[in-house]
Amino acid sequence: MENHSFSQVIGNPAAPYINGLAGSGAVGGAYKAVGYPSLPNYLALTGGSTFGINSDCTSCWVAAPNLADRVDSSGRTWKAYMEGMPSACYIGSAGSYAQKHNPFVYYDSIRLNAGRCAQVVPYTSLAADLASAATTPSLAWITPDGCHDMHDCSVAAGDAWLAAEVPVLLGSPAFAGQHSLLLVVWDEDDHSSGNQVPLIAVGSRVRAGYFSSTSANHYSLLRTIEDSWGLAPLALENSSAPMSDLFVR
Repeated sequence: MENHSFSQVIGNPAAPYINGLAGSGAVGGAYKAVGYPSLPNYLALTGGSTFGINSDCTSCWVAAPNLADRVDSSGRTWKAYMEGMPSACYIGSAGSYAQKHNPFVYYDSIRLNAGRCAQVVPYTSLAADLASAATTPSLAWITPDGCHDMHDCSVAAGDAWLAAEVPVLLGSPAFAGQHSLLLVVWDEDDHSSGNQVPLIAVGSRVRAGYFSSTSANHYSLLRTIEDSWGLAPLALENSSAPMSDLFVR
């Protein structure tokens, strides 16, 4: 999700679904993005670094390991679903789809490998993949389009989209039939709250109704995924502790 602070979403009556989700799961109450604008945050979440990038550049390719690399090396599967993306591995922006919200195509190891880049697909591919646990990737990344992520539209518009889409995820065979985790996170705030953004976790081992006051950021979230699967941390910047307090051991 995009460009809203914690206080603009959590507790906002315009976001009833999101707040219901937060109440049933765990909330990162002291969670912050790592910079501005969008792209550095997306790279931090997937690469453990901003790689010195401080803009929404469109050809600032990154020759560095990333989360998809680690997932592949572990024998697991991944796929990135981009709402509004014209076709798999599309380079550039089109309509409501913005390349800056798709970190995977910035990595050389993905963009320059046709087979791996084909795993970055339009969001319309998700429904078929969710049909069975066998066809659902171990890691599924979802980026809504520029309206549904709240970047260009209201909190209410984003809430309505999540209300329509998230129940499908939670009811899928893979999520309902095995230990699974849904993470909903905003990339950055609107420069109003010190970059404090909402983070909501829902899943079989999440502490329901929990509000964390432990400081965390996008690197912490990446480290949480890495540690849960025994993946090696990606970059020097990814030195944050995992968000262990959100989960029941």
